[in-house]
Amino acid sequence: MLKHGITYMHEHTTIDLSELKCNEDCQLDVFSETVKEYKKLYDKGVRNIVDVTNFGMGRNIPFVQKVAEESGINIIYATGFYQDKFYPIQVFRESKEQLAERMLREIREGIKGTEEKAEIIGEIGTSYNNWTEAEKKVFEAVVMVHKETNKPITTHTSLGTLGHEQVEFFKKHGVDLNRVIIGHVDLTGDFDYILKIIKEGAYVEFDTIGKENYMPDQVRADILKKLQDLGYIDRVLLSMDITRKSHLEYQGGLGYSFLLDHFIPRLQQTGLTDHSIEKMLIKNPIAFMEG
Repeated sequence: MLKHGITYMHEHTTIDLSELKCNEDCQLDVFSETVKEYKKLYDKGVRNIVDVTNFGMGRNIPFVQKVAEESGINIIYATGFYQDKFYPIQVFRESKEQLAERMLREIREGIKGTEEKAEIIGEIGTSYNNWTEAEKKVFEAVVMVHKETNKPITTHTSLGTLGHEQVEFFKKHGVDLNRVIIGHVDLTGDFDYILKIIKEGAYVEFDTIGKENYMPDQVRADILKKLQDLGYIDRVLLSMDITRKSHLEYQGGLGYSFLLDHFIPRLQQTGLTDHSIEKMLIKNPIAFMEG
């Protein structure tokens, strides 16, 4: 359940993708620095962080619990399987029914023997311009879990690709798109592509704010201005998707506060209203999570 206040809809309090990426920077596990930044967020009005770290992504629930306790931020936990090259062995060995059962346990009983229960299914992903058989199996398992629990779904698109295909998949399987976020769409830089997803009824996430090596923030801002002017801003969610130690302030990175300190002023300069900004940061997350 979300508290009233700002929500970052797609983050990783701790994550470890270092093994596959052969890069220690991808092991985000710096407790004191994370607490420091989360406290800073709290002071700026952030009350919720949706943590989409799941099976095979180096989840550490006691770590996240302690960060929540020390910072005052309400952290929402997720269940699911990320993307083909990061899948744990179970995805390849087990049936979709068995995978669904694993996710159901995390929603009903708790994650990894803790009392923390998953409130969202995700992030579940497709590869870059390629939807593998294992990924299809995961998505089918997710549909089963969603239909049994009505928990919302949040997806990963690799550099924004296959977002339309994800929407078609959910439609075909009878999932209410009002319960689905298509993630990372800002990486397309393509207004028409994003608008089509919204018109189908899903939410879209501009969740790589500040990652200008992928897409300039002004492109993101210009697309959001167009969406506002057409009346679609109530389908948009924001976040930063911080996954590396070098993304944090102590290593000279942008840090979690960049979204509020720099991107929001850019939106205001681009012509987004305070009403639109409040929707994306506060109202839309609540509407989405509560269904």
